[in-house]
Amino acid sequence: TNYEKKLQENGIEYKDACESYLGIDVTEEQINKLKKKIENMGTVNISAPEQYSDLEKRYNFLLEQQQDLLKAEEDLRKTISKLNSSIKENFHDTFNKVRNNFKSIFGQLFEGGEADLILTDENNLLESGIDIIAQPPGKKLQSISLLSGGEKALTAIALLFAFFMVKPSPVCILDEADAAL
Repeated sequence: TNYEKKLQENGIEYKDACESYLGIDVTEEQINKLKKKIENMGTVNISAPEQYSDLEKRYNFLLEQQQDLLKAEEDLRKTISKLNSSIKENFHDTFNKVRNNFKSIFGQLFEGGEADLILTDENNLLESGIDIIAQPPGKKLQSISLLSGGEKALTAIALLFAFFMVKPSPVCILDEADAAL
């Protein structure tokens, strides 16, 4: 009857099922427990294979996207490393040129004396600060902050011209540069 139809839907003959399971003793309580378990399982999701296939496609797509992002991150890190290396080299070369020019121009403007540019952290050029040391003739070596207004102005002009000697500018206006002098 109804059981026979269900068995046939699953490809099992009623006679074969009777022969296989006829000798098993089952209590009414066990039958009720099994029925409850089946009811608690809910309905069978017939579209599960299609859903699995869709999810698998989505997973593979997202996995490809993740791999693309990881490769892009690696490429960016390599590029940043190359840029940092190039910037360090350019900064070091430019710093040394400006430093030498500053020493020379300072000596000319003050008719003697000594000046220098010193990196605060030579091991980390990209984040290093720069100290300006100036010693006009007849004075003790000191930081630029301890100089008079005129000495600061001449030191700043020497530094500005040191930059211009490395990277010339077509126009430079020094408005009231001599005011402190």
